[in-house]
Amino acid sequence: MADSSSDPSAEADLDTLIDDATTAVDVKALSAFGYETRYRLVRLLVEANDPVPFDEITPYVPISDSAVSHALTLLCDAGLVEKRKDGRSRSYSRTERAEALVEALDRTR
Repeated sequence: MADSSSDPSAEADLDTLIDDATTAVDVKALSAFGYETRYRLVRLLVEANDPVPFDEITPYVPISDSAVSHALTLLCDAGLVEKRKDGRSRSYSRTERAEALVEALDRTR
């Protein structure tokens, strides 16, 4: 790692990388992976080629439908999952960020 003590532009870049807003967004996304159920949901959606209807997701996790719904909402809030409504039905898909995080985990395992 280069010594940034003599390079003011490097210090400015570091300030940008660790600003409060960026940190909050990143921690929220990483925290979403902190629970097995949410990780399994993200993994499922990353492996799916198309959006997955809610009723096709629930058999893959051993929790109630309301708990699955809550987990998916948290994942949406963290920017890892997108929700699409079609009338009363809902479908979920991965985001580019979720795909990149899962790929990074796979690559470094």
